[in-house]
Amino acid sequence: MGPVSKVMRGCLARWFRTGFSAGLGLIVLCAALTSCGGKKAAADFSLSSTPVAITLVPGATGQQVSVTATAANGFSGMVAVAITGLPSGVTAQPATLTLTPGMAQSVIITAAASAMAGNATLTLTGSSGALTHTSTVMATISAPPPDFTLTLAPASLTVVGGATGVPVSVTASAVNGFSSTVAVALKGLPAGVTANPATLSLVPGTAQSTVLTAALSVMPSTATVTFTGTSGSIVHTASLALTVQGVALTNAPDVTTFHYDLARDGLNAQETILTQGNVNSTQFGKIGFDTVDGKVDAQPLYLANVSIRGQLHNVLYVATEHDSVYAFDADTGTQLWMTSILGSGETTSDDHGCSQITPEIGITSTPVIDRKQGSNGTLFTIGMTKDAGGGYHHRLHALDLTTGADLSTPTEIAASYPGTGDNSQNGNVVFDPSQYAERAALLLVNGTIYTGWTSHCDVGLYTGWVMGYSESTLLQTQLLNLVPNGHEGSIWMSGNGMAADSSGFIYLLDANGTFDTTLTSTGFPTQGDYGNAMVKLSTASGKLAVVDYFETYNGSAESSEDLDLGSGGEMLLPDQMDARGGVHHLIVGAGKDKNIYLADRDNMGKFNQASAPMDSNIYQEIPGAMAGLVYSTPAYFNGVVYYAADGDVLKAFPLTNADMATSPSSKTSVIFQHPGPTPTISANGTQNGIVWALESGLTMPGVLHAYDPANLAHELYNSGQAANGRDSFGNGNKFIAPVIVNGKVYVGTQNGVAVFGLLPTQ
Repeated sequence: MGPVSKVMRGCLARWFRTGFSAGLGLIVLCAALTSCGGKKAAADFSLSSTPVAITLVPGATGQQVSVTATAANGFSGMVAVAITGLPSGVTAQPATLTLTPGMAQSVIITAAASAMAGNATLTLTGSSGALTHTSTVMATISAPPPDFTLTLAPASLTVVGGATGVPVSVTASAVNGFSSTVAVALKGLPAGVTANPATLSLVPGTAQSTVLTAALSVMPSTATVTFTGTSGSIVHTASLALTVQGVALTNAPDVTTFHYDLARDGLNAQETILTQGNVNSTQFGKIGFDTVDGKVDAQPLYLANVSIRGQLHNVLYVATEHDSVYAFDADTGTQLWMTSILGSGETTSDDHGCSQITPEIGITSTPVIDRKQGSNGTLFTIGMTKDAGGGYHHRLHALDLTTGADLSTPTEIAASYPGTGDNSQNGNVVFDPSQYAERAALLLVNGTIYTGWTSHCDVGLYTGWVMGYSESTLLQTQLLNLVPNGHEGSIWMSGNGMAADSSGFIYLLDANGTFDTTLTSTGFPTQGDYGNAMVKLSTASGKLAVVDYFETYNGSAESSEDLDLGSGGEMLLPDQMDARGGVHHLIVGAGKDKNIYLADRDNMGKFNQASAPMDSNIYQEIPGAMAGLVYSTPAYFNGVVYYAADGDVLKAFPLTNADMATSPSSKTSVIFQHPGPTPTISANGTQNGIVWALESGLTMPGVLHAYDPANLAHELYNSGQAANGRDSFGNGNKFIAPVIVNGKVYVGTQNGVAVFGLLPTQ
C-alpha cells in the first residue's frame, strides 16, 4: 500500500474517535480516494555521466564517457541523450544515445589535430517525453604535441629493367611546431632494385628524392616498399606501390613507315594475337579512341618497348593536319606527349580552294622513324604552315621519340633545278611552297629522307619534285625534278610512299604531266620529262637520277584526260620464279585507267608508242582489271596480290610462275565507294592471315572489314555487325590505311584514331 500519507493518518485518527463500526466505513472510503486521499509520486529518471572531467589531446585517441539513466518511481521509458557544447574540432561518437534505464552506454569524445587548446563544458541532455535532465562533463583540450606527416610522390611507380632510374620524392611536413630532423629508411625493395640514396635525413617541409633503379636482369614483380620516418619516439610510414617490368615486355614488330616496309607490301607477318578464330563481332571490336586536334591523314606508326620517363611503353605515333604529333601508349590510350610543329605566329595552311586536303593542311604525309638516330630515336615529319604575312612554308622536323622535342632546327623546304618548265626563272624551275603539298609518305633509305610533292587539285604552276635530306643534319643532299621542262607530273600516290629495294633503288608512280615522246638513243625522254610514268631512280654517288622507267603507249593522252597512273601506289613484289626457274624482280601498280601493270625492275620497258599490240614493252599488263579508278596501294600475302578501286570490290589476284592471274580468284561482296581501300594484311608467318580493308568515304560512316585471304567472299568481321553501334568510329577519312600490330587495329579518323582489339572477357 506504500508509505502512510498525511491523509491516511487523518482517517485513522477519526476512526479511533468515532469508534470501530463507523470508522470501518471511513477506512473503506479513504482507500477509494487514492490511498485514502493521498497523491502518488510521478515516475522520473536521473542522468549521470562518468568521468565528470576529461582531457583531450588533439589528434590522439578519444576519451570514453559513460552515460546512465536511473529510473525513479517506476520510470521505464527510453531516454534520448544529445550532447552540446562541443568546441570546434571536437566530436562525439555516437553523436546521440538512446538509453534504457539502468544500462550505461558510452560515447567517445575526440579532438581533431586542428582543435584549439582550451576548456569547455559538455552538456548531455536526456529527454523522455516531457521529462528532461542534464549532466555535464568538463573537457580540457590540451596543446597538441609536435609531430610530422610523411608523404611520397608518386605513391605508385613502375621501374623498367635496364632503364633510367625513377625518382621518388619524400617529404616530412611539420605538425604543431615540429622542427626536428626525420631519418627515413626503406624496406621491401625487390631483388635487383636499388635506391640511391638508401636513406634520407629530412628537414621538415623540404622534399628529398631517392632514385629507384632496376637492373637489366631484374625479374618482373610487384612490391610494397615501406618508407619509415623516425624522429625520437615519433614514427610514421608511407607506402609505395612498385611495379617492376622486365626488359622484353612486348614481342611485336615496329611499324616505322607506311604500309610496314620499303616494299610497301602492306604485310605484318608477325601478328600472333589476332587470328581468324577470334576476329569476329563476339570477341573483337572497338576498344578505344585516341582523340587528337585534327584529321589523321597520315598513317599512324608504332614502336614496341620505348622507355619514356623511366617506363617502357608500346607507343602509337599520330600526326594531324593541325600540325601536331602525338605519342599515345598503344595499350592504354594514355597520351604520353604532344608537340606542335607550327612556327611562332603561324597557323596551318588553308586548303587553297581544293577539296583534296581540307579544311586545313598541316602534316599530311606519313612520317618515318629511325630508332637508332639520336640518343632516343627520331621521328621525321614535314608540316605545312602559313605565316602572318600570308607566306607558306614546308619544314622538315626531327622529333625525339620520347619527348616530341625538335632535335635540331627544322629545315625549310626550298629547291631550284635546271629547266624551263612551269614556274621557271632564269633557266631553273623553282619550288614555290604555296603550290605544293607533301602527300606521299616519307621514305628513309641509307640515311637519307626522300620526299615527293603534289599539287592542290592540279591547279597552278607545278612540276614533279623528288628531294633528299640527310637524316643527321636535315640538309638537302639530293634533288631531282621529273618534269623540269614541262608541266605537272606531281607525286602523290594517294598517300603511298616511294618504295626502295635492297640495292637502294627508288620506285614511284608519277601523276599526269608532260612526257617527252622524243627519245634519246638509249630510250630516255630528250627533255627529261617523265609525266605519268612508272619510274626507277638511282641514288649512286649521292645523286638522284632516272635509270629506268615505263610509260604507257598512250600516256600523254591519258595525262590530258587526268587519267594518271600516279593516282595509285606502287608495290615491290618478293622475288618471283617462272616455270623455267628464272627469278624476276617485279613492281606492280595501277591508276585511273583501271589497268594493272607489272614491270620487271631490271628492265621496266621504257616507252613504245605502238598500239598494236599496246604496251608490249612491259612485263605484264592486265587491261580493265579494276572496275573503277585506283586510289590505293595493293597488298601481298602468300603469293596473292590484293587490289581495290573506287566503286569496286576488293579482289585477289594469284601469282603463278611469276605471272599474275588475269581474273581474280576471289572477291568481296562489298563494293567500296570512293576512294576505295588500301588493304593491309596481318598474319603469323604464312598462317592466320587476315585482309583488312576500310570503307573510308568522308561523308559516310567508316567501316572496318576483315576477310579470309584464301576467300574474300568469307568476311570474318565488320564494324557494323555489333548492335547499337558498338564499333562505330564516325565518318571515314579518305586514303587512310589501317595498322595492325600486337593484337590491335588502329584506324585514323577525322578527329583521332579508333582502336580495335579483342574485347574484355566477361
